[in-house]
Amino acid sequence: MKKSILLLTLFVISNLSAQQRPKLVVGIVVDQMKMEYLYRFSDDFSPNGFKRLMNDGYTFQNMHYNYVPTYTAPGHASIYTGTTPATHGIVGNEWFSRTLGKQMYCTDDASVKIVGNGTAEEGAMSPKNLQSTTITDEVRMATNFQGKVIGMSLKDRGAILPAGHFANWAFWFSKTGAFISSSFYGEKLPEWVNQFNNEKNYLPYLNKGWDLFKPASIYNESLPDNNPYEGKLYGSAAPVFPYDLKSMYEKNDAGVIRSTPFGNDLLAEFAKRAIDKEELGKDNITDFLTVSFSSTDYVGHLLGPRSMELQDTYLRLDQTIADFLAYLDKTVGKDNYLLFLTADHAGAENVIYLKDRKYNVDNYPSKEVRKSLQDFSIKTYGVDLLLNYSNNNIFFNKQIIKEKGLELAKVKQDYKEFLLAQPQIKKVYTEEEIMANAGNDYALNFVAKGYDITQNGDMVIVDKPGDIQYSATGTSHGTMYTYDTHVPAIFYGWHVKKGESYDKKGITEIAPTIAQKIKVAFPNGTEAKVLQEVLDDQK
Repeated sequence: MKKSILLLTLFVISNLSAQQRPKLVVGIVVDQMKMEYLYRFSDDFSPNGFKRLMNDGYTFQNMHYNYVPTYTAPGHASIYTGTTPATHGIVGNEWFSRTLGKQMYCTDDASVKIVGNGTAEEGAMSPKNLQSTTITDEVRMATNFQGKVIGMSLKDRGAILPAGHFANWAFWFSKTGAFISSSFYGEKLPEWVNQFNNEKNYLPYLNKGWDLFKPASIYNESLPDNNPYEGKLYGSAAPVFPYDLKSMYEKNDAGVIRSTPFGNDLLAEFAKRAIDKEELGKDNITDFLTVSFSSTDYVGHLLGPRSMELQDTYLRLDQTIADFLAYLDKTVGKDNYLLFLTADHAGAENVIYLKDRKYNVDNYPSKEVRKSLQDFSIKTYGVDLLLNYSNNNIFFNKQIIKEKGLELAKVKQDYKEFLLAQPQIKKVYTEEEIMANAGNDYALNFVAKGYDITQNGDMVIVDKPGDIQYSATGTSHGTMYTYDTHVPAIFYGWHVKKGESYDKKGITEIAPTIAQKIKVAFPNGTEAKVLQEVLDDQK
């Protein structure tokens, strides 16, 4: 009798514990996704992809980034740490480090080596440059490292940074066509990854080529197929359908798939294989899977936000997400997983497209900006004082300034006056102004939250709205303006009520909200501001 009561008590406690957390948390990041795409392409989406998430989950219609630069690596890091680059230290995809005096990449780690079939430089990666913990780290610690964390993306930074410091694995795509990792995670790939790679699942997509997913008449939300605002895909004669991907692959490598919607499909296949073989969500110890869809970013950069190619990529991604949700329902259970979908940044309109419609904006390639800074320096001081210009940061050569007997404060003032006279410059801030930020300057707040004094420059430039330091075709991102900061944020599944909010929210609220929702510690760098609507789980 006593034994029966004891077993019943343990069963009840076990169930109560299980109810406090989902079996699986899935974080989906769509690279370079504007919230506006969910509106623009809505009529052409299926009922089971994006619409299912929005109709049955909780949608934050007014979610924004609150720092610059709005790039991929800082975006992924900020989503999962719940803080900004000023704290987590990922101040760009790559940047010139003031402390090291050299260029560095966000996930570079010379102490580790590639694991899998790729090139050495593709695999020398880890999260060591990330200075804060992630929500995935906190899940690992909260489960006494029994819950699994796996991150994956076509991009190394999209896999590594969300997975955090304690992940079981992070996998990213090599130009060889294989998913690879690094010795930071283990000495050899799991057998199921080797099997997936051996199947060469990318080849059917490349052999088939890329044509429109739906009838051409459906794409009336986009510009004509061949327009002057698009770049050309891997040497194609013109940016028009259909694309002969097999020929492109034969002339290049498997990386061709990145700039097509099929990179997303391949990653979704890989994610399903991971759920199956790693048995994610199979017990009451919470696992965490991070999936970052990168092809949207590659297509957006090359072909722009008004291209039929981009619309086709999103229509296909809608189907991919619908299929993935159905898979989660079947394998994990409809009420057993908590999923969120957001983006690492949004993206600008093509500036020449705007200019042709009489908006007084223009593109300024960053190398031209650098050249103008060097020319100004030589004309003013007789020598080039510029050590580096990148990510809108200016670094001065302090040694030359000292040798010339120049006053650094006067040099900064001279540069500021010169820069503010340029047509594309809105604001210029010195290191002193950034560090003394009192919170009253809207633009300065963005700069300060993205500024790490040990890594960033002596001065930071803010471009005017609409202007862009990029080429004339395609598009980019990186600014403080809403076209780069406004992204989707949807929570779905385990204990999430239906609903929507139009209040302005911050991207750094996602991670602490998950922490509170599943009862784990906050990531250590977050301000711990939460999305209360998601914590109210009354359906």
